[in-house]
Amino acid sequence: MVFSRIVGAAALAGLALTGYAAAEARAYTVRRVQIPVLPRGARPIKVLQLTDLHMTPDQRAKQEWVRGLAALEPDLVVNNGDNLAHRDAVPVALDALGPLLELPGVYVFGSNDYFEPRLRNPLQYLFPDTGFRHTHVPQLPWRDLRSGFDAAGWTDLTNLRTTLTLGDLEVAFAGVDDPHLNYDDLDGVAGPADAEADLRLGIAHAPYLRVLDQFARDGYDAILAGHTHGGQVCLPFYGALTTNCDLEPARAKGLHRHPAASRDGDPGSSWLQVSAGVGTNPYLRLRVACRPEATLITLAPRS
Repeated sequence: MVFSRIVGAAALAGLALTGYAAAEARAYTVRRVQIPVLPRGARPIKVLQLTDLHMTPDQRAKQEWVRGLAALEPDLVVNNGDNLAHRDAVPVALDALGPLLELPGVYVFGSNDYFEPRLRNPLQYLFPDTGFRHTHVPQLPWRDLRSGFDAAGWTDLTNLRTTLTLGDLEVAFAGVDDPHLNYDDLDGVAGPADAEADLRLGIAHAPYLRVLDQFARDGYDAILAGHTHGGQVCLPFYGALTTNCDLEPARAKGLHRHPAASRDGDPGSSWLQVSAGVGTNPYLRLRVACRPEATLITLAPRS
């Protein structure tokens, strides 16, 4: 009898946790951060960082929430990839992003823009990375997504460096293709960041240390990335259990320095902003203590 009660209580607790995790995965929020990287006296710039949508056609609440982000009136949209989670998701993703596509934007892709997701044991994420990637599955229509972004005037940063004008400021960018798939061409974007620019930003989907190290060495003021889902399952008073890359869990989401021990103003260091992202694997829409997010970044003058 006692054993049966214990089993019953454990089952109820499991159901309650699953219900909470399912609700958490749909509790979309906007997180706000400020990064002091602009020249003194410059007008602040609002950047909307949007990543890991993992969109499917039936996720209408998510689509409406993304569409409403235009009300934040950002000066720039940075899309860190993993927009898709279904082969028919390109039209609904572009429709949800529609008002944001009218604004200046830059983008890179992640593995889930390129390849169909598959149902996998989520506990695999807690073990060391084997390096195996699920590239044997059918490709998603990422070329259609790229065409949609390009037609809207967003800038493709796939293994590229470029400069854009935002208001009175010249902003130098370097971006890489998905490091999780080893698609990043660091040699192609290597070299000192543009010293004449007012601001220098590095953009990647997955915050692998080799990418962060190079961007920091090359003099980029800040690096924006996604991919980690903030750990997706976090423990109270502890935080994320994993990042699904070689970044340590303590920096799975939020604003930090890179290298981690560096301080603002140290040569060879950058601000690192990792977004917990909006979506999940479509087969397991659960988050624990890690709400889905878009990040409104205010780039402010240095103090």
